[in-house]
Amino acid sequence: MTVKDSAPTLPTVAQPPLQPLVYLIEDETQTVLDWAATVASSDDTYFRRGQQLARRLGAHYRRDGLTEFGFWAPALVADIIQSERTLELEILTPLEPIDFRAPQQTLRFQRDRLPAMQQGEFVWAVVAGVKPGSCKRAGSFYWLRYIDAEGRLNYIRDPLAYSLPYGVFAPAEVYDLKRLQQRRADLGYLARSAAPKGGIDPEIPRVPAPTNILQIHVKTASAEGTLEGLTRIYQGIAEKVIAGEALTPAEAAYTGYDAIQLLPVEPTIEYRREDTNIEHEFFAIVENGNSEALNTGLTITLRQPNTQNWGYDVPILGSAATNPAVLGSLRPDEIVDFIATLHTFPEEPIQLIYDLVYGHADNQGLELLTQQFFKGPNMYGQDLNHQLPQVRAILLEMQRRKINTGADGIRVDGGQDFRFFNPLSGRVEQDDVYLLAMSDVVQDIQGYRRRLFTIFEDGRPWPEPGWEEKSTYRELIDAKPGSFQWGPLIFAHNTPTLKGFWDRKWRRVCEVIFQGDHWITGCGNHDTVRRGNQIDLDADINWNLGNTLPQALNRAYNNSATLLWVHGFSPGLPMDFLNATLETPWGFFRNTDDRYGVKVVSEEVGFLDWEVEPELYLEPHAFLQLKALGFATLEQLQDFAKALREAMVETDYNLQEVAAICQHCLGTGVDGVACEVPALEELNQPSLPRFLATLDVPKLKQFAMAFMEDSHDICNVSHYFDIANPEICQFGVALRQFRRQRPWLRENLIGRDRFNRISDDERTIFYGYRIEPHPPSDRAPEEVVMVAHMGGTPMTVNLGDWLQLDLDAWQVKLTTPGMSVGDDLRSFELHDGEGLLLVNAATAQ
Repeated sequence: MTVKDSAPTLPTVAQPPLQPLVYLIEDETQTVLDWAATVASSDDTYFRRGQQLARRLGAHYRRDGLTEFGFWAPALVADIIQSERTLELEILTPLEPIDFRAPQQTLRFQRDRLPAMQQGEFVWAVVAGVKPGSCKRAGSFYWLRYIDAEGRLNYIRDPLAYSLPYGVFAPAEVYDLKRLQQRRADLGYLARSAAPKGGIDPEIPRVPAPTNILQIHVKTASAEGTLEGLTRIYQGIAEKVIAGEALTPAEAAYTGYDAIQLLPVEPTIEYRREDTNIEHEFFAIVENGNSEALNTGLTITLRQPNTQNWGYDVPILGSAATNPAVLGSLRPDEIVDFIATLHTFPEEPIQLIYDLVYGHADNQGLELLTQQFFKGPNMYGQDLNHQLPQVRAILLEMQRRKINTGADGIRVDGGQDFRFFNPLSGRVEQDDVYLLAMSDVVQDIQGYRRRLFTIFEDGRPWPEPGWEEKSTYRELIDAKPGSFQWGPLIFAHNTPTLKGFWDRKWRRVCEVIFQGDHWITGCGNHDTVRRGNQIDLDADINWNLGNTLPQALNRAYNNSATLLWVHGFSPGLPMDFLNATLETPWGFFRNTDDRYGVKVVSEEVGFLDWEVEPELYLEPHAFLQLKALGFATLEQLQDFAKALREAMVETDYNLQEVAAICQHCLGTGVDGVACEVPALEELNQPSLPRFLATLDVPKLKQFAMAFMEDSHDICNVSHYFDIANPEICQFGVALRQFRRQRPWLRENLIGRDRFNRISDDERTIFYGYRIEPHPPSDRAPEEVVMVAHMGGTPMTVNLGDWLQLDLDAWQVKLTTPGMSVGDDLRSFELHDGEGLLLVNAATAQ
């Protein structure tokens, strides 16, 4: 048998290492460093240099397939150890598809740790192999990591991130924004309203003011509680409008507005415990692989963000992005799709207004941002350091990126909070220069540039005692002609459930009439309705509004007479609130509190009295967690909640003491020792849930979380679509249409215009006459007469005598629901909440 010779063995040759999939491009990185050094050494002001640098901060996926990263990290100057592999850019790329709609999933990720190059207070890197996110696919995630002098691992997150699908404590996602903007469906609308592309310094137009606004809280405005839920609603309405089909009463409540203002949709604070967070974090690293290796795999559990918040508790980090809790898809495309749906709405486009919160940060921001962002504590958390040039530049860049999603206007929250100590004057002054700069930030989408319509909320000299009467609400209108401010009747101290409210506010009412053309007007909004929940139950309530507290509150903030006066007659820019318009519950609820959750609940218990009927509590979908704890009826819950509030005040909000008092009074107390909190002692012991018998701090927190989440859920307007009042909803549509057809109503009363009241201890009636100030040359001016019963006993109205009018020349244009006038306009009876609009028959359109 012959054995064949075996093949000769080749000598072993050392192979070059495989190029990693994700790697630093050193020459491109050096180009960015050189640019940054040139900017830093230029003759521009510190602020102008900061603006140029801020434009390139964050993560930018480039046309050449590379990704550019930039961080402002002043803390590194003091803390970093200047040694090999101390400062690294960490890239986390999913190795399998992410299901963005899964409540929870555990996936493998590839981790790449790359050197990043420091230049002064900035860190830069240009990287190959990074995957950009899209509507269908997750991108790579990123953050900066370094080891400090004590050997502790620190993460530096991107404040200017475009996408934070798993919240502010997770790494940001690289996203292909250019692709998203190129594919948006409203480019035609933007082209018509923006400066033309190209040219030499073309005049950049400002978006015109709308005629009216609908304020919406995304989490409670649809069954889904997301922006895509709102998109579904408006697309469904659009299809019916095109087909000529009738809208349901609930659908009608969303229509007739030129603009929608969303309560803040920036990322908010998240639930954090003092011990461990891995069990509830949205982005939890559960298996870290080889923590020393530069390139390795690791296991991460992803949880869909379920944060509930009214929107104003912001950490500032990520304010350029959209809160993932309002994104059903967790994709930035969702906000753009919603805006495009509004911009392409049939008949007339609908504008979108962002509510921007840059006057303060929640204390959670201290865990996420460098200390340079903050000046010190305030009643909301932290004052922001707008006077530091780089912080100022970054905040304005956040806003620029935010509005580049396609917004048409901005509302600046808490303008009075933008204050600083001026060493030259020795006084604390308002930073109006920054506020006006917010108004002038230029939107640029695919070369279409606009400046946005601007609303300022500014109640200076708040918080001085008596600020409600001292404030002029005009400082920024005067400083920025064309801008708007919240007027005096729309702030949180608006309490129309009380007898005589409109009579007491007569001075402010007259200011609206004669100088309110650039005020946001109205009655119901997120602040005022919440304030209504806090009114003492022994206050002098106007029971003409309803037979129960919820009925009175709903009718007070959705009062037909008030709406008639605001939309049909008054100057200014009317704004309604969706929850008030549909007469559904509303309050300030958030599931982000561990330490302060019980305190917040104790301050919001009035919600149960003012917003919840016993029958609503018994609905199968209502208050499920609280019922599971044993609170079978609303009365049980109200009794304990009020007792808890008393105990919290008695102990100065000390949870350990509150728990001890509750144990003593409700279950495990010492016989013969009196209960120190009368409200607890008065509770009907046999009917109490057994949950309370052994109440401790963890159970108090469990109760608070259940209260918050159940109350938030009951505020969702979709629960009430089927019972929306057809007459009230259709009246609202007709009234809004009346104003949209008469934009001149926004102007102040002048010349022949008249406005007055009839008021005594029993009633308050508003009435007036207006004539169009600048009619077209081809027709006579329009004329409008209004009378509205603002509260009290009925009264016989004689408009002809009051206004010296020949009523034979007038016709009824609109009456409040249920009102019947008859044929004789010279004398008729008007009841609380009723009113009508007349137009001159000869000039009526």
